[in-house]
Amino acid sequence: MAERRTEYVTCPLCEATCGLELALEGDTVVRIRGDRDDVFSHGFLCPKGTTLGHLQDDPDRLRTPLVRRDGELVPATWDEAFEEVERRLAEVREQHGDHAVALYAGNPTVHTLAGTLLLRPLLLALRTRNLFSASTVDQMPKHVSSGFMFGDPLTIPVPDLDRTDHLLILGANPMESNGSLCTAPDFPGRLAAIRERGGKVVVVDPRRTKTAEKADEHVFIRPGTDALLLAAIARTLFDDDLVDLGRLEDFTDGVGEVREALEGFTPEAVSPVCGIDAATIRRMAHELAEAPTAAVYGRIGTCTVEFGTLASWLVDVVNALTGNLDRPGGAMFPAPAHSRRRSGPGGRGFTTGRWHSRVKGYPEVFGQFPVATLADEIETPGDGQIRALVVLAGNPVLSNPNSARLDAAMASLDFLVSVDIYVNETNRHAHVILPAPGALAESHYDLAFYALAVRNVANWSAPVVPVPDGMLPEWEVMARLALAASGMTATADVEAFDDLVVSGLVSSHTADPASPIHGRDVGEIVAALGDRRGPERLVDFMLRVGPYGDGFGAGPGDLSLDLLERHPHGVDLGPLQPSLPDALTTPDGRVHLAPPEIVADVPRLAAALDRRTNGELLLVGRRDLRSNNSWMHNIPVLVKGKRRCTLHVHPGDAARLGLADGVDAEVASAAGKIRVPVEVTPDVMEGVVSMPHGWGHDVDGVGITVAKANAGVNFNILSDDSRIDPLSGNAVLNAVPVHVAPA
Repeated sequence: MAERRTEYVTCPLCEATCGLELALEGDTVVRIRGDRDDVFSHGFLCPKGTTLGHLQDDPDRLRTPLVRRDGELVPATWDEAFEEVERRLAEVREQHGDHAVALYAGNPTVHTLAGTLLLRPLLLALRTRNLFSASTVDQMPKHVSSGFMFGDPLTIPVPDLDRTDHLLILGANPMESNGSLCTAPDFPGRLAAIRERGGKVVVVDPRRTKTAEKADEHVFIRPGTDALLLAAIARTLFDDDLVDLGRLEDFTDGVGEVREALEGFTPEAVSPVCGIDAATIRRMAHELAEAPTAAVYGRIGTCTVEFGTLASWLVDVVNALTGNLDRPGGAMFPAPAHSRRRSGPGGRGFTTGRWHSRVKGYPEVFGQFPVATLADEIETPGDGQIRALVVLAGNPVLSNPNSARLDAAMASLDFLVSVDIYVNETNRHAHVILPAPGALAESHYDLAFYALAVRNVANWSAPVVPVPDGMLPEWEVMARLALAASGMTATADVEAFDDLVVSGLVSSHTADPASPIHGRDVGEIVAALGDRRGPERLVDFMLRVGPYGDGFGAGPGDLSLDLLERHPHGVDLGPLQPSLPDALTTPDGRVHLAPPEIVADVPRLAAALDRRTNGELLLVGRRDLRSNNSWMHNIPVLVKGKRRCTLHVHPGDAARLGLADGVDAEVASAAGKIRVPVEVTPDVMEGVVSMPHGWGHDVDGVGITVAKANAGVNFNILSDDSRIDPLSGNAVLNAVPVHVAPA
């Protein structure tokens, strides 16, 4: 028997970044438990984290490239696969132009170093403006509101969970999601700690979620009306003389404009629409303003609706008006170890609409088009019609709106190449699939999520098993894909590509007056990075020029990849600290509390005050602790037990509609129709039904045996791709009007 060894890694399966202790015999994982010495998670883990070994060894995982021959996906060599990519992309470009090629990046992209660091070089190699990602199905409104308010779409405040006295949660269920746009391992424990120290947790949600069950108070709200509630809370703060910006007053503009814009949103006006009585709204406002510290946190349910950007903006408006923005116990800005140093406030600011989509004229946002218009761009003939698509770790056929239409559009493409670990519902249409070796064979550092963490930490995970025979490290897959897109397959040199990426990053710093290596020689800095290759070298550089790094001799700290490698449980960099105005990148270095682009959308929200329900049901999604989108459904231990893909229906609605527990219902919307088992429960408010996302594995051609045996039903057959939040382009996946009847 192989000798048993212990390794420490960071779990890459959700945003919580929990530390794991792995016991391995040879290259086989025999046990996983939480790393009790991890500086951030302190031993916490959820059911997903225990399955990394199952995921690595899943017999359905792809371990060789696949190329479509005579209509069938068959194994091929890496050279054959990349030659096919180069040939087919060149054909599309020659016939239809560069913008006939598009790139889609799925959620798992930001869970890998290769996906995060090499996405932009790949996009540059593709020479296209047609970028789509999962961000416009879950979080783009927060990027837009943060961009307009603070100057950078990645400058996102997070609730200071460990020091707050009052937490208001809207449209989030961190007991099961583990947190989103708020990196906090053991979110359940942190919520419990708020209550244990005498604080209060309030959850606003149309469902009585696991988080709502553990809160001090749960308030039902009609789906899609969070922006109205927040507007009424802000209006109450003004009316009752509760506004106090604290230290932000010296560098914040727009308070008067916010007050004027929200004039009509009294609690009495809002109450009939959102379903919360006016007295409760006023009390919520007073509790936020009068608590020693407080934070408002809104997530998926506030973003995936028609007023997503307004709701995201109003979350931080309320945080600012109560004096809780950028102060301990409020909503604060992380300072991740890999971020650029700043010498003071001010920057280029944020804008949208630098270019527009071809068919519907949607503005570019954060360099992307809405995924809701991807099918339009594939189906509609004309100059710039998308004929080829590169999909990175994504399954848009299940995750995007009006998925039946998108599925058909995918089948019509001239060329589709996918980087993925399975043959899924999307890449069953692919002409080439390039497999990745898996998390345990890759190094890991959470570039995306440490920028959203409730405490500043840094943790590095080295590979714990070798890249399987016949496979390539993911960064080499991405590099060779970019080289193929550039027409350089025959002379592909991944090390030269790697050198080019590193030199470009170093050059951007030597030209930046705020960088500790400003004016230094690029070759000198590259040489000082030593013999590392790929993401390891890039991360080492970013750490060394970051706020805690050694600055290649310029200080102020000593953080580097060498140091992290000597600390397998991570390095604690301390609690969040007030960072405004220095963190602001608005051109004038001030907080823009009333961005004109957002304020101009308020009349659309005001028009919603006249809406009244007409008896229709509203569909909302839900999350399960054992599921991370569609790709976790092929692990037996995560799908066993009680059936989870059901339609939650309130007992009153069930009786009115003749629905019974366990019996199928037919659910119809403007986009499509499905059949799904009913689960009658008082945990969903009357007038609302709920289904989970990410299911629907019952189509031909998928290579995920366990998932297909537990197929479930695809929620997004019902969502309408014509409905988006206009400011962000985010798809409207919640508050979907549906008709429900016995099947």
